[in-house]
Amino acid sequence: MRVILLGPPGCGKGTQAEIICKNFEIPHISTGDILRDNVKRGTEIGSRAKSFMDSGSLVPDEIIIGMIKDRFSEDDCKNGFLLDGFPRTIAQAEALDKLLKKMKIHIDYIINIDVPDENIINRISKRLSCSNCGDVYNLMFKKPKKEMVCDSCGFKLHQRDDDKEEVIRNRLEVYRKQTAPLIQYYNKKIMNVDGQQSINEVTKDILKILK
Repeated sequence: MRVILLGPPGCGKGTQAEIICKNFEIPHISTGDILRDNVKRGTEIGSRAKSFMDSGSLVPDEIIIGMIKDRFSEDDCKNGFLLDGFPRTIAQAEALDKLLKKMKIHIDYIINIDVPDENIINRISKRLSCSNCGDVYNLMFKKPKKEMVCDSCGFKLHQRDDDKEEVIRNRLEVYRKQTAPLIQYYNKKIMNVDGQQSINEVTKDILKILK
């Protein structure tokens, strides 16, 4: 099974990706993870990407596509994969289509988790993180047992700068301009899921599509 998972930042893609991959025993492919892995291993393509990352520039699409091609070729992708965070633009989608055609890979499902902007802002602005162990809490869905204290390690929780409302609004504006057009690009292939529901309800709707 090969799946592309789309949706705005804060819609719950990461949570649902983890559940889907566990259910169907397929790897979760995130471009961020691929980048970090290639840089860490010092691959040729990772070294090229690092030069852009170090200067604060966006890594060019052709480098990302090269990394994805290598990832698709690994043994754990033989029975499928879930692609999360890519494509982000129409240009990337077109490049991905060419790669898939060249590698004779067919995408089975394209799922979009749909959540209105105000709902996302409300969700993310209530998110708290632990700088020590990395655990994430949310005052709407997953409150810490003790106020502002991590359940796992006892360190103080904080709100990350990119979880503040003004930053979230900017991220959503970028998403609407660059990534939302993919919904029209994929048109009849895409399956929309209401992301305003509880995590369990969203999971149930996605599994209905995949099964």
